[in-house]
Amino acid sequence: MTKPNEMTIALAARALRARELTVRELWDACASAAHGENQELKAFLEIFDVDKAAIAAAQKRIDTEGEKAPLLCGIPLAVKNNILIEGKIASAASKMLENYRATYDATVIRKLRESGALFLGRANMDEFAMGSSTEHSAFGSTKNPHDTSRVPGGSSGGSAAAVAAHLAIAALGSDTGGSIRQPAAHTGIVGLKPTYGAVSRSGLIALGSSLDQIGPLAKTIEDARILYEAIRGEDSLDSTTVPDGLYPRHDIQSKMRIGVPRHLLSEGIDADVRAAFEDTLKQLVSAGHTLVDITLPMSAYALATYYIIMPAEVSTNLARLDGIRYGHAARGEALLDDYLLSRTEGFGEEARRRILLGTFVLSSGYIDAYYRKADAVRGVLRREYESAFKEADVIAFPTTPSPAFKFGEKSDPLSMYLEDIFTVTANLTGMPAVSVPMGSVEREGKHLPVGIHLTAPHQAEHALFTLGTAVEKLHTT
Repeated sequence: MTKPNEMTIALAARALRARELTVRELWDACASAAHGENQELKAFLEIFDVDKAAIAAAQKRIDTEGEKAPLLCGIPLAVKNNILIEGKIASAASKMLENYRATYDATVIRKLRESGALFLGRANMDEFAMGSSTEHSAFGSTKNPHDTSRVPGGSSGGSAAAVAAHLAIAALGSDTGGSIRQPAAHTGIVGLKPTYGAVSRSGLIALGSSLDQIGPLAKTIEDARILYEAIRGEDSLDSTTVPDGLYPRHDIQSKMRIGVPRHLLSEGIDADVRAAFEDTLKQLVSAGHTLVDITLPMSAYALATYYIIMPAEVSTNLARLDGIRYGHAARGEALLDDYLLSRTEGFGEEARRRILLGTFVLSSGYIDAYYRKADAVRGVLRREYESAFKEADVIAFPTTPSPAFKFGEKSDPLSMYLEDIFTVTANLTGMPAVSVPMGSVEREGKHLPVGIHLTAPHQAEHALFTLGTAVEKLHTT
């Protein structure tokens, strides 16, 4: 029999309704695993004490409503530590907000509470979601459950590791340039970045406001869909949320057209990752799907565009954390010293690097040369993808060019930024994308998971769930 903490949302929900399991037993199984493994994995910054009232309420709801109770009722979830939970510390893994305790729930947390979900703990992350490895947390690095000498990816590495190691049934993360999908690929789980505006960002500590999106990390496509449906929807507290039907409906058939931009896959990808990708495509063709060669010429500039727009928004969003109004406060001999000491002590190296880069590209004399050109490229990228979706239902890449790398292996910032090469475009265009496991590759005797990355038109998450389920079947049968 599957251990309770190793269950999926769907399986646990069925077990709870069949009286094969109680909510308290499910909580205890996850909490026990989390306490037992967290010292090594550092997936959580904090594991919450048992909330007897919430557990009792969830159990009563299941007992009373039965099959009508929400599927998430009684399900323990990990929450990335940049999503506010009232009364809990939300540090964004930074010394700058080390002691900040949230005074309200993020909209996604409120919706999950209404569904009866339980919150197991605060998941570790790269500081302010800046990173691709969770090496940049101010409170210690998260390790990959498949090989603890390697990173879990980032910035939602703690959320991904918690799900992959069965410390939580599922988790919430945030995705600015691949921060849900890349760690999902490195840890062998499913990670979804919804359409920009599909999920409220109210209560999310901002990194890049035009790029950020909250989304699920889960063990299966079905679980990702369940969690996505629970958190999606318009929100009066976030003016960027969008109503259903804002974009033209993208009708799909059970057999789909898969666009493959092979001109972008000619170099920079490990040979065995490329082979796993090609094998997955071949199996999808055998299952009745069709491959379509597409061209996305401007996508070659997506990474450079992202690393201009994102730091610019970082610089703006984090300007408020100055030691005077908010955040860590250090005092020097003069006001300027207060600013310098507070921000130098409060922010880590990667955060300082991106703040400085963003301030530079927004400065007088450079905003036209860099930021406005990048913003123009972003518009071209979006139109390019919209054109490609006239020929294809989804567009496929490998999620990452290589499997999880070892700690310290990418100390050069540029090599680290290349980890996002296939994921940033979905954030720049606002389109939904998902990473689904597509097998594993071997490194030093360890089998490391890799993922296939699927992008769909705006508000066409259903296409991702359909093809993602097809991919899942290839690797679970």
